[in-house]
Amino acid sequence: MAKEVTVEEKLRALYDLQLIDSRIDKIRNIRGELPLEVEDLEDEISGLETRIDKLKVDIEELEHEVGAKKNLIKESEEKIKKYEAQQKNVRNNREFDALSKEVEFQELEIQLAEKRIKEFKAKIDTKKEAIATADEKLAERKSHLEFKKSELDNILKETQDEEDALLKESTKQQKVIEERLLKAYTRLRNSARNGLAVVAVERGASGGSFFTIPPQRQLEIAARKKIITDEHSGRILVDPDLAREEEEKMEKFFTSKRK
Repeated sequence: MAKEVTVEEKLRALYDLQLIDSRIDKIRNIRGELPLEVEDLEDEISGLETRIDKLKVDIEELEHEVGAKKNLIKESEEKIKKYEAQQKNVRNNREFDALSKEVEFQELEIQLAEKRIKEFKAKIDTKKEAIATADEKLAERKSHLEFKKSELDNILKETQDEEDALLKESTKQQKVIEERLLKAYTRLRNSARNGLAVVAVERGASGGSFFTIPPQRQLEIAARKKIITDEHSGRILVDPDLAREEEEKMEKFFTSKRK
């Protein structure tokens, strides 16, 4: 027959779990926003590289257009030479005028092509300036990313083993807590900004609260005969002595995992 778990044992298990999870929170807080900063920088770098590639493709297309217009100019110049040569052998004014109109048309084609070439070259210059600006920004972002990654790697090296051990211990601890209590603990922890679901009574009040707990209620908490929650926050309460004993025990465990 399985030994019945006492309320005190449940309280100790819950408080131990809280201490473990709070330690995990602390480790993650040390990392802070670094993983997100690294991710944001990687996204920004990827965006800049995509933009630079797009600008380069645009420049290639514009240079192709410039080449096409230069070929058009060359063809028009050759046609003008041909028409001017033909004008020397015309039989009447009508033929001469027709060739003159062809020459004028080709001259207009050349003028239009030259105008387009200037426009394309202006666009190319603008895009090259944009690439230079983006390249400068990209180099700065890559340097910043390298620094942030190095910073994150150092923190991970210092804390990852400890965090892994604590996560394993948290899972192990959860298995000895009955499902009903564990669900209540998880709900409270998720709703609390500081992640505290189990707190000790401090100076006659719930830990982190200014609401005084009546003396009779404090005696009931110290008796460890039932699970008592704070009427204001809903947090599970433990007495200061139990809290101190578990903190000392868990501190030894934390120290062993930091070595």
